Amino acid sequence: MTHGTHGTTDLMGALFVFMLASFIGLMAIQRVSRLLHTPLMSLTNAISAIAVVGAIIVASGAHQPWWVTALGLAAIFCSTTNIVSGFLITDRMLKMFKKREGGK
Repeated sequence: MTHGTHGTTDLMGALFVFMLASFIGLMAIQRVSRLLHTPLMSLTNAISAIAVVGAIIVASGAHQPWWVTALGLAAIFCSTTNIVSGFLITDRMLKMFKKREGGK
């Protein structure tokens, strides 16, 4: 293997890892109390930021099929949307706890 290239990816192995990670993530999130929603949102924003970096690396590869680049671009879009919406939801939740001026 030369410097800067990645080994070939087995499609069935990659799908298995994706399905396993999705199942484990779903099971972990279902068990979280509603009180921990904001810290969990911060954690998922950090994970999505890591996913954006990985997707940029995948999408920028020169010697790969077009569909790999398309999936990398889709991952960039989805992760960025998750990060932005996570910050907006967290900001809205924090505003609910601020004291109102002049009123009750």
